[in-house]
Amino acid sequence: MSTMLLLGPVAVPLLAALAVAIFGWRRSTAYASVVGGCVVLADGGMLAARTQARHLALGHLLRADALTALMVIVIGAVSTLAIWASIEYLDVEINAAHTTSARARQYGVLVNVFVTTMALAVLANNFGVMWVAIEATTVTTAFLVGHRRTRTSLEATWKYVIICSVGIALAFLGTVLLYYASLHAGATAGALDVDTLAARAAQLDPGVTRLAAVLLLLGYGAKVGLTPFHTWLADAHSEAPAPVSALMSGVLLSVAFSVLLRVKVVIDIALGTGFLRVGLLVVGLLTLAIAASLLLVQRDYKRMLAYSSLEQMALVVIAAAAGTKLAIAALLLHVLAHGLGKSVLFIGAGHLQLAHDSTAIADVTGVIRRNRLLGFSLAAGFVALLGLPPFALFASEIAIARGVADVHLSWALAVALPLVVVAFAAIARQGVAMLLGPAATGSPALVFRRAVAAPMIVGLLACGLLGVTAGPLSQVLGIAGSSLASVQ
Repeated sequence: MSTMLLLGPVAVPLLAALAVAIFGWRRSTAYASVVGGCVVLADGGMLAARTQARHLALGHLLRADALTALMVIVIGAVSTLAIWASIEYLDVEINAAHTTSARARQYGVLVNVFVTTMALAVLANNFGVMWVAIEATTVTTAFLVGHRRTRTSLEATWKYVIICSVGIALAFLGTVLLYYASLHAGATAGALDVDTLAARAAQLDPGVTRLAAVLLLLGYGAKVGLTPFHTWLADAHSEAPAPVSALMSGVLLSVAFSVLLRVKVVIDIALGTGFLRVGLLVVGLLTLAIAASLLLVQRDYKRMLAYSSLEQMALVVIAAAAGTKLAIAALLLHVLAHGLGKSVLFIGAGHLQLAHDSTAIADVTGVIRRNRLLGFSLAAGFVALLGLPPFALFASEIAIARGVADVHLSWALAVALPLVVVAFAAIARQGVAMLLGPAATGSPALVFRRAVAAPMIVGLLACGLLGVTAGPLSQVLGIAGSSLASVQ
C-alpha cells in the first residue's frame, strides 16, 4: 500500500498527460487532468495520516515523511485549481485565435508532466534524483512560459532557462561535493540518500561541506527566485499562461525550497546551525528588500503578483534561518496558504488579461462595479495575500515572527517588518486601483464563467478554513517541524 501511495503522485499526472497526448485537449481529458490533481491531493492526505514513520519504496528511491506529505498536498491543491481554471482559459484563447488546438494539446501534456516532476522532487530519497527532478521542471516550464510564442514570451523563456540553468549547474556542483564528502565519511551505497547523509553528517569534511552548502543555497535559491538570481521570476510569471503562473508561483518555488530544507538538516549537523543561518538571513532579507522596492513601482498586475511571491518566499527563508519547530511548522503552513491564495489571484488575473488583452494596472479599473462576483473574489484574494484575518497567511506570519524572536533574531524582525509594511501598502494600493472606482471608458464586459469562478471560490474557502483551524494538518505540521528543526 505504501508503494502505491508513493507512486501515485508521480504516475497519475503522467497518465493524464498520456491521455491528452493521445486524445488531445478536450473536455474529457481536461477534467481527467483535474481529477488527477484531486488524486494527488488525496494521496497527500493519506500520506499525512501515516507520518508517524517514514516510508520507503522502489529500493529506497522514493521516500515519504511529514515534509513529503505536506508538499504533495500543496502540489495537489494548487494543480487541481490551476488545471481546473485552464479549461476555460484555453477555450477563450482558442476562440480568440491566441492559440491552436495543437498548442492546447501541448499545454495539457506539459502541465501534467510538470506536476509529475514536482511530485518526484518532493518524493525522492536521493539528492541526485531531486536535482534531476528540479532540472526537469525547468525544461517543462520553459515551453509553458513560451506558450503564446510572442516576442516577449520567448524572451522571458530564454531568460528563465539561462538563469535557472546557471543556478541548477551550481546545485549540481554542490551535490557532487556532498557526494564526495559522504563517500569520504564512509558511506558506500546510497551516499546521497537523505537518511545516509543525515546519519553521517557529523563525519563530513567541514571544508568540502561549506563549499557544497554555499553552492546548493545559490543553486536551488535561483529556482526559488532568491537574490541574486531573482530576475527571471517576474518575466516568466507575467508571460506564462495564468494557470501556469499559479503553478510556478504557488508551488514550484516551494518545491525547490523543500530541497533546501532537506539540505539544511545535513548542513546544520555537519557545520552547526550558524553557518547556513547567516546565508539564509542575508539572502532572505536582501530578497525581501528587492521585492518591496519593486512592488512600489510596479504597473503590471501579473508582475506585481510575481514580486509578491518573491516577498513571501523571502519570509519563508527567514523562518528557515530561525530553524525552530514553530518556525518550520509556520513556514510550511505559509507555503500552503500562499499557494492557495496566489492561485486564486493568478486565475483571476488571467481572466482579466483575456478580457482586456493587457496586464497593465491602468487598463483594469472598476472590476467590482463591472462584475461583483469576480471583483469580490479578487478582493478576498488580495485580503488573503496581504496576510489579513481570517485567512491562513495571517496565522503563519504571526507564527514566523514568534519563531524568529524565539532564537533572539529580533534585529532580523526589525529589518523585515518595515519592508513587509512597504510591500503591504504597495499591493493594497494597486489592488484598490484595480477593484474600486469607475470603469474606464470602453472597458470590455467581464463575464465571470463558472469554470473560472469555481476554482477561485474553492481556493478562497480552503485558505479561509486554514486560517481558522489547521485541523488534521496540525499534527503533520508539528511532526515536520520537529524533524526539520535545528533548534529545539
